[in-house]
Amino acid sequence: MKKPHLHSVREGSGPVVVLSHALGCELGMWDGVAAALKGRYTVLRHDHRGHGRSEAVPGPYTMDMLADDVAGLIEAQGGRPVHFVGLSMGGMTAQALAAKYPQLVKSITVANAAMYYDEAARAMWAARVKTVLAQGMEAIADGALQRWFTPGFRADETGGGAQRVAVLRERLVNTDAAAYAASCEAVAGIDFRASNVSIRCPALVIAGTRDEATPPAMSEAICQSIPGAQLQTLPAAHLSAVEQPAAFAALLERFFEGQR
Repeated sequence: MKKPHLHSVREGSGPVVVLSHALGCELGMWDGVAAALKGRYTVLRHDHRGHGRSEAVPGPYTMDMLADDVAGLIEAQGGRPVHFVGLSMGGMTAQALAAKYPQLVKSITVANAAMYYDEAARAMWAARVKTVLAQGMEAIADGALQRWFTPGFRADETGGGAQRVAVLRERLVNTDAAAYAASCEAVAGIDFRASNVSIRCPALVIAGTRDEATPPAMSEAICQSIPGAQLQTLPAAHLSAVEQPAAFAALLERFFEGQR
């Protein structure tokens, strides 16, 4: 099956940190975190297949395919082990990558993610796929924003929250519907319960205390499944790296410093 070309942006100098975005977003999701890190790290951001400026190859997609995509990106950048940071779909990619390509990761950070979905959750994902393919991205946009951000952030006109929400909404509705649906199916199909126990690199798990899409209990389960993993929380909803970029970056820096 054809591997897509991934659009990426590389900034800064120092140890390489790869930032992997959530479903329906693109690398701009990480603007605040990247700005905080690039003074001390090489920050490599990418768009997942079918998102942003990356190629939208025909489905179906699996999470292993997304891991293969980012493995190819890391290898093309020199193949040295990286600090891989993923949020939501990116955090699921992180778990798959660390198990399948341990030689490419120095550490992983898994934020606002899951490691397994039961039948009820998979039915919810199937319903979303059906809606998107029948009605387009606009049909699911407002519901996504309600999951992604707290009400206070969505309403924040002075601090820039409302503006960030508007930008991310526009990017969501412009995402290729077929690629989004295929990505939903990749997310719905995850099951890292067996593979996470094989992960040996340092792992940080970040939960949003107000995340209803992947509640803290899901992050706790991931933390318990990866040997030696540590758990941190942020007062945010699902896109914690957008809602709390400075605090998110600070957690990363402390985690990276602790590995020296």
